[in-house]
Amino acid sequence: MNIRHDNTRQHILETGHRIFAGKGFTSVGLNELLKTAGVPKGSFYHYFESKEQYGQALLEDYFDRYLGDIENVLGSEGASGHERLMRYWQRWLDRQCDDCVDQKCLVVKLSAEVADLSDAMRLTLRDGTDRIVARIALVIEAGVADGSLPELDAQTTAQTLYQLWLGASLLGKLHRNSDALENAMTFTRQVLSR
Repeated sequence: MNIRHDNTRQHILETGHRIFAGKGFTSVGLNELLKTAGVPKGSFYHYFESKEQYGQALLEDYFDRYLGDIENVLGSEGASGHERLMRYWQRWLDRQCDDCVDQKCLVVKLSAEVADLSDAMRLTLRDGTDRIVARIALVIEAGVADGSLPELDAQTTAQTLYQLWLGASLLGKLHRNSDALENAMTFTRQVLSR
């Protein structure tokens, strides 16, 4: 593939992220996506066989970008496991509280919507969230090893905290305030304190 093709595909994905994060997956038709992206229908079908396959690619791209982005926080050299985890959760709180109405997280926005509609997208969401939890678990293991965290089961703790924050993000959207996210931070501090 040439660079122009790669950029067109990525442009379609980035446009979809912006639209679907605001409106959801099923309420946006292919024509709206293509009009907003300024891309002809033929270009879309050059890269994606269907809207569902596009949704999978969108989610895969989202998780790849998200994991790359959080690596700057979770993988920072010289910081303890506790410090890295608390920076991660603080970052989540700050980004979700900028505007609790405007959902930035495709996991929160699309999980319930597409889980029953598309098994392929459900599996992509499941695998992506499993990757995030696994990365958090590695930092918990490092924190236990460096003494900055109490003895914790890394996988269970990572899973529980991630679930807590996803739920808090959804409640923040429902209530249009940061109370649930602030509560998640308080609980997270308690769990991770020595």
